[in-house]
Amino acid sequence: MSVQDHPGYRERPQEGMSTKAKAGLVLIGFLAIAGALLFTEHRAHVLGLLIWLPLLACPLMHFFMHGGHGHHHHGGGRPNDSRSE
Repeated sequence: MSVQDHPGYRERPQEGMSTKAKAGLVLIGFLAIAGALLFTEHRAHVLGLLIWLPLLACPLMHFFMHGGHGHHHHGGGRPNDSRSE
């Protein structure tokens, strides 16, 4: 018979943070420290790549914001024209 099967056994109420919450905080702390160390050690590489961000942003914005060339589907029908009423 295990301790949990004993009729007098009562589970202790949880006090404070759970183990998952503590592990999550430790992971966030580790990632923050690792990110800071990687940035300081590789600053020249990271800052050298920043020049390419505007150039990369142009095709990405064109693709995601405009939907490509000439494929604008506006829900069908004619466009609203105030003179056609």
